[in-house]
Amino acid sequence: MYDNLLYETNDGVARITLHRPQVYHALSPDLIREITDVVTTAGADPTVRVLLLTGSGDKAFCSGADLKAGMGEATSLGEALRTRYNPMILAIRNLPKPVVCRLNGLAAGAGCSLALACDVIIAADDAYLSQIFVGIGLMPDAGSTFFLPRLVGSAKAFELASTGRRVYGPEAAQLGLVQRSVPTAELDAATAEVIAYYRSAPTRAIGAMKQALNASLHSDLETMLNREAEEQDKLGETRDAGEGIMAFLQKRTPDYQGR
Repeated sequence: MYDNLLYETNDGVARITLHRPQVYHALSPDLIREITDVVTTAGADPTVRVLLLTGSGDKAFCSGADLKAGMGEATSLGEALRTRYNPMILAIRNLPKPVVCRLNGLAAGAGCSLALACDVIIAADDAYLSQIFVGIGLMPDAGSTFFLPRLVGSAKAFELASTGRRVYGPEAAQLGLVQRSVPTAELDAATAEVIAYYRSAPTRAIGAMKQALNASLHSDLETMLNREAEEQDKLGETRDAGEGIMAFLQKRTPDYQGR
């Protein structure tokens, strides 16, 4: 069904594996279209409770824009962003389900932005992120100017953007760019641990948290207080909320089913 990525679902997990190894999974117009489509598909699948995004092999997560592939039908860089990259990033950020990034190698340029759009990043120690845009006379895009200062602060964001230097797993974890950095041999186990948690978590509550936290970045306190009340009304009627309260009272582990 997809030519540039691998997609499989199993036991509540949708695994999306970028698969253009000859160019380190660089983002061509077709791959961007496929990522957007598969994220939307997974979001609409009620059996999917968590998404995993990674790259095939052990060298690259995503090397950024495929400059040799061109911009497809877009007539300018700005149009390519508006019609392709931006919808892809928004699909991930607006998805009411957790998205976990298994950072298995380099994540450069828009590939770095793609990783930062995920909710949780587990990185190999030898994987790195780089804002390489400055090396070709461009500025960060695909959301990096939004994500970076919120994750690391304005001064560090400027340094990373203006130098494009590599930030390897351990430093990335220290800065807050990724949640955890582990030896490459332990990457699968560490990722599986995170996936197992979200696969058994109250999916609708997690989705509401994600969307509310997104909104809080450009909202005031009163707006967020009202949103919390509205969302709690909805969540209070879900099966998982009832199960969670009952499990708490009975002093047992809740059996969440994502509904």
